[in-house]
Amino acid sequence: MDVQLLVACSVMMTLMVLLPGPDWAYLIAAGMTERSILPSLVGILVGYLVVVTAVAVGVGAAVAALPWVIVALTLTAAAYLLHLGVQVLRKPPVLAAVAGGASGVGIGIGDADAAAVGIPDGDPHAASARRFWARLAQGAGVSGLNPKGLLVLVVLLPQFTDASGAWPMPVQLAVLGLIFVGSCALVYTGVALGARTVVRFRPSAMRWVSRVSGAAMIVLGLVLVVEQVAHAVAA
Repeated sequence: MDVQLLVACSVMMTLMVLLPGPDWAYLIAAGMTERSILPSLVGILVGYLVVVTAVAVGVGAAVAALPWVIVALTLTAAAYLLHLGVQVLRKPPVLAAVAGGASGVGIGIGDADAAAVGIPDGDPHAASARRFWARLAQGAGVSGLNPKGLLVLVVLLPQFTDASGAWPMPVQLAVLGLIFVGSCALVYTGVALGARTVVRFRPSAMRWVSRVSGAAMIVLGLVLVVEQVAHAVAA
């Protein structure tokens, strides 16, 4: 591939990732409330890898040719963000004791919640595994339905390919998509760890930041709905 195209694509991808959006709000909440950011971060990356794979095999072009699919995905993403935002506001993070008696940040699964999801009483490993996969699935849902990610991977990514290049088009799209995923991994790790650092040194700020991240998810969801309604009216 052309080196200049790769550099231009890398810069554009990084700038897009640096723009706050649903991924930011979700990972800030994860950084504050989870003992490990890994499940949420991996979920975000898995969601984007699925989209990259779809774009590389040609599904992205088909989706771009059907505007109603983008509209449906955007509205689904809006509903998902509203749901997550409401959940964060309804159940703000609390300070919880962690192993060894040290103070940490987390949301534990209580006895009633454990029974509701079929986790035996006194089985912390099963509860931890269940929470890991739940957070991973949530992260994949946030990124897989993120309109910003869909815009980058479905609409903008093909513009950096070279039809006369030595690499087949699917390979070019896959490489460019992996650059985007790599940018996400670097930036979002910093976002989540930054939120955790704030909470560690200013525990009193945890509830405030939690409310902001929950409200951000709700606002972003409403903005997506308003944008789609505005486009429909204009059309």
